[in-house]
Amino acid sequence: MSAQPTLQAPSLNSPDDVRAAKMIPFIVGCALFMQMLDATVVATALPAMARALGTSPVRLNVAITSYLLAVAVFVPISGWAADRFGARRVFIAAIALFTLSSIACALSATIGQLVIARVVQGMAGAMMVPVGRIILLRTVPKKDLLRAMSFLSMPALLGPVIGPPLGGFLVTYASWHWIFLINIPIGIIGIALVMRFVKDVRLDKKPPLDWVGFLLSAVCMATLVSGFDAIGHGLLPLPVLAGMIAIGIVCGLLYYWHSKYTAAPIIDLSLMRLPTFSISITGGNLCRFAVGATPFLLAMLLQVGFGLSPFSAGLITFASAAGALLMKFVATPIVMKFGFRRVLMINALLTAVFVAICATFTPLTPVWLMILLLLIGGFFRSLQFTGVNTLTYADISSEAMSRASSFAAMAQQLAISLGVGVAAFTLNMSMTLRGHASLDLQDVANGFIVVGLFTASSFFFFRRLAPDAGAQLNSRHKREKKAEEMEHSEE
Repeated sequence: MSAQPTLQAPSLNSPDDVRAAKMIPFIVGCALFMQMLDATVVATALPAMARALGTSPVRLNVAITSYLLAVAVFVPISGWAADRFGARRVFIAAIALFTLSSIACALSATIGQLVIARVVQGMAGAMMVPVGRIILLRTVPKKDLLRAMSFLSMPALLGPVIGPPLGGFLVTYASWHWIFLINIPIGIIGIALVMRFVKDVRLDKKPPLDWVGFLLSAVCMATLVSGFDAIGHGLLPLPVLAGMIAIGIVCGLLYYWHSKYTAAPIIDLSLMRLPTFSISITGGNLCRFAVGATPFLLAMLLQVGFGLSPFSAGLITFASAAGALLMKFVATPIVMKFGFRRVLMINALLTAVFVAICATFTPLTPVWLMILLLLIGGFFRSLQFTGVNTLTYADISSEAMSRASSFAAMAQQLAISLGVGVAAFTLNMSMTLRGHASLDLQDVANGFIVVGLFTASSFFFFRRLAPDAGAQLNSRHKREKKAEEMEHSEE
């Protein structure tokens, strides 16, 4: 089944359908927030967890790695599962499993128990967000898709910045167990809302599982994500890292060859023939380097460079979350007025500037100025992902939504991990070139500049978009086109 050139807009036939279309972005956004928060809050609590479990933080880092590996391995299969068993059923099961595995994490008394619980949690997270996005894309009409995506893009940006201060607060004033237990009420509310508002929409034709493709993509994603993550933590020797990344690249090439001769590949590379999809994936994921790298670099700058506590540093970085919240109210009018191409081109450069400007921060920089710049940077970064996330599905058919969603989720996971890897590699190279063994402010500044340059390079991809790219998602464009058609019919 190949991608079709147009998106089939759902029709809202009753007041219940209208209410569901309004609620679904909120429901999926809560699931995304729960996953993104959980993925970042653990890092802050790692020292306290290590003391409680009688081990070292370095050894306990496997709790983070095991979660990332499980997500990377099972994200590609999420689209097939939604088509095979029904998106609503898989979404409910994923939220329930994520919630139960969170309880298991909180009850873990040994490293082994924690790792098993985190693997299960990663499997659930890999299904939860892509399948939730499939439900949104099949439910929300095209004219409301930009507004829905503006809401959905916020949790992905809020999670990484809220996670560190929240984790620091819970560990300081409660216990590390609460970083997992906070998922319980969110999960229960999420399941209740899904059962109330989400209909079970399935495809008539259920594709078979591409087992060979699944194994190749699993090895590819697992080795690349774990390799890039290990660069950030400096836990593995360089030959091992190079070997892991090489295995990932080889499996990726083998999958590319395999997908050309498979009727229903688990990752549909033919979607890259659609300009809006391919440019959104490539250009958008260059921008996503900043999502993974910026929290990592800010932690290095504020905690190692400035000597601030994790909680104090987290309160400063929280400013970018406030910028993302402000974006929600203006993103849709901005994109509708100026168009996707112009907004994504100009905003890519603005996003890059506010990433690179963090390189100018010093211990003498006023806190209010750092907060202001991070707030403005969060605004532009959130606007960029709202546009990219919407344009990604502009020309995808309803039948191809599941495959497009799992493809996009896989690429995003890889891009965020690669962003951390690029930042960490830059820090190590900067220290090596300076001949220093310890981290210096200049090393972190170089990291911000390099990540800013990667973000700016997305400008050249967005420049390739057609001037009217994504115009079918603009309700004003539809009204103008309809008026023109009426004029022609009268003539």
